[in-house]
Amino acid sequence: MRFIFAIIMKLEELSLTNYKNIDSRTFVFKESIICLVGENGVGKSNILSSIYHLCFGKSFINNSSISNIKFGTKFYMIQGIFSKNNLQEKLNFSHKEGNKKVFKRNGKLFKKISNHIGQFPLVLISPYDNDIIYGGSLFRRNLMDSIIVQTDKKFLKELIDYKKILAQRNALLKMSHQKVKLDHNILEIYDEKLIELGNGIYNKRKSFMKLYAEIFQSYYLSISDNKEYVEVNYKSQLQNYNFRDLLKKSLEKDLRFQFTTQGPHKDDLDFLLNGFHLKKFASQGQQKSLLISLKLAQYEFLEKKLKLKPLILLDDIFDKLDQKRVELIMQLIENNYFGQIFITDTDKNRVLKAIKTTDLSYKIHEIV
Repeated sequence: MRFIFAIIMKLEELSLTNYKNIDSRTFVFKESIICLVGENGVGKSNILSSIYHLCFGKSFINNSSISNIKFGTKFYMIQGIFSKNNLQEKLNFSHKEGNKKVFKRNGKLFKKISNHIGQFPLVLISPYDNDIIYGGSLFRRNLMDSIIVQTDKKFLKELIDYKKILAQRNALLKMSHQKVKLDHNILEIYDEKLIELGNGIYNKRKSFMKLYAEIFQSYYLSISDNKEYVEVNYKSQLQNYNFRDLLKKSLEKDLRFQFTTQGPHKDDLDFLLNGFHLKKFASQGQQKSLLISLKLAQYEFLEKKLKLKPLILLDDIFDKLDQKRVELIMQLIENNYFGQIFITDTDKNRVLKAIKTTDLSYKIHEIV
């Protein structure tokens, strides 16, 4: 981990109207560390979700726009004022029942939210990250892809196009299973496009993981005080086999199962702790340390690529960690100066104890 010259991005003001369980609230953020403290259910995570919403065009808690509207109301609105290199940027995201979502940047309407991805980079650490360890391979692919798309617009388009072609190929396989004769000419067209896009996705993921894994390992070593060693291994069917050959050999199986069984949509990550599978042998504290290390590595990767310090959202991360690990994490944050950090916690004393190990400016917002 080394010093990187990067533009500092900050969220200076946040205004919410009818968002989830919040009626109307405006926050002004001037400090480096913003702490949102309060009991469970008061809306701390919803505030973080609104920040995520501004940066990605969706909530990290629930993707449904209707579910983001406060019960009993007809619309929600999120407004944020960001500063990037001392220039202000105003983002506005709103949705009214029965209407399309409206997303504006400096008063101008965004036609495609995909064009916005990466403009306001953000790293989120939340309890939902447990799915990276315990969930299916989709969650680990999403971890890779969510980082790469913030730095590579072409990769985002390749992913979208790949998923479309994959859905069309699967529909063709399903039709054939229903006694409709398989059209090999159409299958060949789908396969050619799938191979072209799939090879590109695989090569970009492979290149990314080569850089990312090294950064991740260094963070975990720091958090564990150099007492534990982790590995993350990228697993893909394309590592040992040509994609074209895989599709040909698996056609009979694909027809039987009615979906495409081979390709980068099956890629995965394997986590090892001191040589053993982390899922089976790691404690809760070690698992949480791994998840935090993955996200801190994400931060450094984005910062290097974008020359911009992303926002970092820490949603209830100190629970299940011993005080020593908490202090090590806060020292990492201070030493590498992560820009602006938002922290939620139910325990005010715990978060104060953690923050006071640094010299960074902070403010406690008590949410009731």
